[in-house]
Parts: sequence; structure tokens; C-alpha cells
Amino acid sequence: MRVYVPLTLSGLTEAHKTGELGSGPLVAYAVTPALREWYDSEDIEELEYAALGQAALASLRLLDADRGAPRRRVVVAVDVADRIVEADPGPDPGPGHDRENDAAEPGEVRVTGRVALAKAAAVHVDADGAEAAVAAAAEALAAADGGDGGARSVVDGAEDHELLWFAPQEIPNLLGS
Repeated sequence: MRVYVPLTLSGLTEAHKTGELGSGPLVAYAVTPALREWYDSEDIEELEYAALGQAALASLRLLDADRGAPRRRVVVAVDVADRIVEADPGPDPGPGHDRENDAAEPGEVRVTGRVALAKAAAVHVDADGAEAAVAAAAEALAAADGGDGGARSVVDGAEDHELLWFAPQEIPNLLGS
């Protein structure tokens, strides 16, 4: 199953050092029955794009929690064994989860096994030019979660910036190492 794991550039640096996408259960996003129903499409590319978008929002949440991380969203697309993926992980399974919402987001999954970075199919990262919009979105996230329409517009503004696609072998260059 292809899952989309939200990270930050700091998290990607750590994954590059260790060779793994974190320890313990990971919150990720995938094309699940709940996502299919929520998105109301059978087009797999559209559904995968929706899962990627959810992971990008979760990356924004990670940026809000890690004020020192560069203001660029990061999502790693990785193929994992179906047996280590739990759909509908329930409330607050870990970092990247919407803590204001006790129910899992459509498409949210928990990856319970170790995930080698070598299994990555692609890495999606904001361009340098998106940093101001992403920084503003991370700053506005709490207010947007609280129902502030203006803040929601700021968060949605980050979505105007498409994540760039990088091959896994480009990670060292992406990180400047």
C-alpha cells in the first residue's frame, strides 16, 4: 500500500541519518474506503492526490509544533506491506494528527511497523518560494481549527503552493548534504 507520511525538513534529515521514517507507530495517509467515500471519486490519481494533500496539512501541523524547523512542508510517499497499516486509527495516534478532532480523518492510517526510507517512492517538498505562505499557515492553524474563517483562508493559502516531486536519491541534495 502506498502511504503518505508527513514530515518536516528536520524530520527528513533525521530519517536520512537513521534510514527510517521515525520510530513507533506513524500517522500517514492513504487511499482508504473512508477517503473514497469522503472524496467521492474512483479515480486513483485524484484519490492519491487527496491523501497527499491531507499529509501536507499534517506536515503543517508538525511545523506548528516545531517552530525551529524550516517552513516547508514535507511528505514522503512510501510503499509498505498492507499488514502494517491500520485504517481508522482512532483518536490522537501521534504527531501529525489533528488533536482538535477525536475521530480519524478520512484516509488517515497508522503504520505500525518499521518503515525504511529506502522504500520511499518519492519525496514531496515545498519550493523555497512557499516558505512565507507556509509559515503564515502554520501560525494560523490553531485559530483555523477554532473556526476562524480568516485564519482558514491563510491555511488554505499554503495549498496554493504545489509540493515539488523529488526522487529518493535526491534527498541528500535536497538536504544540502
